[in-house]
Amino acid sequence: MKNPPKDLKVLLDRLAARADTNTATHPKCAGQRTIHHRNRKARHQRVEKKPLQPNRIRKIIGSFAFIEHRFLRQGFWSSLSHHELLLYLFLVIVADRNGLSYYCYDKICSLVQITVDEYILARDLLIDKDLIAFDGRLFQVLSLPQTPPSCPTALKTAKDMQTHDPATIHQLITHCFGEKHD
Repeated sequence: MKNPPKDLKVLLDRLAARADTNTATHPKCAGQRTIHHRNRKARHQRVEKKPLQPNRIRKIIGSFAFIEHRFLRQGFWSSLSHHELLLYLFLVIVADRNGLSYYCYDKICSLVQITVDEYILARDLLIDKDLIAFDGRLFQVLSLPQTPPSCPTALKTAKDMQTHDPATIHQLITHCFGEKHD
């Protein structure tokens, strides 16, 4: 075809633009464009989102759980450790509309698959970061503070390790009381 009709040429140009090999994609993501490409395009136009499976749209039925979008956007997510995230998300999921839940520590540890020591550390850090309240039997997931907690500073000296590293503190207590735990 030396001179394709004008309509066919327009169609081929559009297809070629969609198949642009310079568009950044991840090989294991079925050609899905990277976030950088999507953000660059999003500045110029709003993306119309349609459900992929309209018969499977989520609904709040019976229970209540939500996380503010700023939890991710304003750095709360990145300020939490793995165990803090697990515990926080669990408490959000099981809480009522006021953020209250009354799961006991052994049930939480079993469901979240963390040890009691990991649970206590995560719980106390979430309390210190003003994300939850706990009175000994009842949890409350709190509204997010204005700013996320600052990221902890690196432990550099031996004194820092002794006073702030949970593993070292655990070892010191175990050594003082003569208990042997794995």
